[in-house]
Amino acid sequence: MTDAHIAVGMLLILILTIFLGFPVAFTLMALGVGFGYYAYFDAARMWRAYDRALDSGGDAFTLTETWIGGFFNNRIFDLFVNQTYSVIQNDVLTAIPLFLFMGYIVERANIVDRLFSTLYSVTRRLPGSMAVAALVTCTLFATATGIVGAVVTLMGLLALPAMLKARYDVRYATGVICAGGTLGILIPPSILLIVYAATSGISVVRMYAAALLPGLALAGLYLTYVVVRAILQPQLAPRPTKEEVGEHTPAQLAWMMLTSFAPLAFLILAVLGAILFGLATPSEAAAIGALGGLALAAAYRALTWRRLKESVYLTARTTAMVCWLFVGSATFASVFAYLGGQQLISDFVTGLDMSPLMFLIMAQIIIFILGWPLEWTEIIVIFIPIFIPLLPHFGIDPLFFGILVAINLQTAFLSPPMAMSAYYLKGVSPSHVKLTDIFRGMMPYMLIVILCMVIIYLFPDIVYMLPNLLYGGQR
Repeated sequence: MTDAHIAVGMLLILILTIFLGFPVAFTLMALGVGFGYYAYFDAARMWRAYDRALDSGGDAFTLTETWIGGFFNNRIFDLFVNQTYSVIQNDVLTAIPLFLFMGYIVERANIVDRLFSTLYSVTRRLPGSMAVAALVTCTLFATATGIVGAVVTLMGLLALPAMLKARYDVRYATGVICAGGTLGILIPPSILLIVYAATSGISVVRMYAAALLPGLALAGLYLTYVVVRAILQPQLAPRPTKEEVGEHTPAQLAWMMLTSFAPLAFLILAVLGAILFGLATPSEAAAIGALGGLALAAAYRALTWRRLKESVYLTARTTAMVCWLFVGSATFASVFAYLGGQQLISDFVTGLDMSPLMFLIMAQIIIFILGWPLEWTEIIVIFIPIFIPLLPHFGIDPLFFGILVAINLQTAFLSPPMAMSAYYLKGVSPSHVKLTDIFRGMMPYMLIVILCMVIIYLFPDIVYMLPNLLYGGQR
């Protein structure tokens, strides 16, 4: 068995342990160090000091000490330390805790209920008005937080009971909340895009610019489906009565929008605009967003010591998880490539003589399947580095590939049996809402995601238009 075959076995063990439920970050580090010890094993270097001590007749303590020192004198430990340092001092990753903090503090600012009721009042004349309001609220809130579980849970507590009380179909109501809650990982400022950029070496700014139109396009497709479905099947979303929605003058609606919709929208646009127009780096803009989130929470009188402490704790926990995933992934990938695993996979894939379209379809199918048991963070930091070196062979731009991946990963939260959005929503739903109903409600949106990917492939200028307009360059 060659070293390359051992590397493939290393990858298979990783997949098996993940399916068994072992912590991914620590599994990556353990496999990287374990197989790396074999890969970098050099007896002459490791026990040189021990051999000298043995020849000079050293005492038992000296021999034991030099033997233990020799055991750890393996280059894998040097590699592990260097990878850890590289991740910690990575400027791109600095934006992650700041955006996370902005999201957590905004989540606790208690503006979602006011935002939803305002949008419902504004859209009351549209078919499926409550679903439209829920989708727009989900989109805006998910964009601000980027935390799928938080958005789906909060909207499940707020919007789902209201829609069920308004006699909305259970599948129709649950599907729109689950789909809308996932948009935050695609629409900038998205943490997923930062992680992909750090993994692939692409500019975060160009990634944000490239993802904006596709993200809005997917949200638009969702919105179109919600309205058209309500027109074709009005029994799914009965129109509200005047008593249910209330009467508001245009001036009242404008004031409601100004006090609920405008502040959050301004915060998002300020952060995104500062990045896209080069006024600040992603890390600096994230710091502005974090400060803006604190100001927003204070303005809504929701900034308490307990909420601030919770936000800091959750930010630190999630950041640590992402950082150790990067450390483990970098160590694993280095050993995997050193053993020849990357070259073996590259030779195998290029030997299949696939067209670029066939390769794209194969890669997206693999990512779609991986989305069942894995979180998007694990897919990005573990498996995307395997695909990235293959892209030049097929003439595929990593920027374009990244946008397709970001759209595809929407299905990770929408595809049974491991659709986490469904479980988030089921956890806060009334007892009569069945998990199977939520699954069925999500299925049309999963098909819409696939349709969006097809549209992006057929019209790639949707991806390239904004980055080329802002920063120049050709695809």
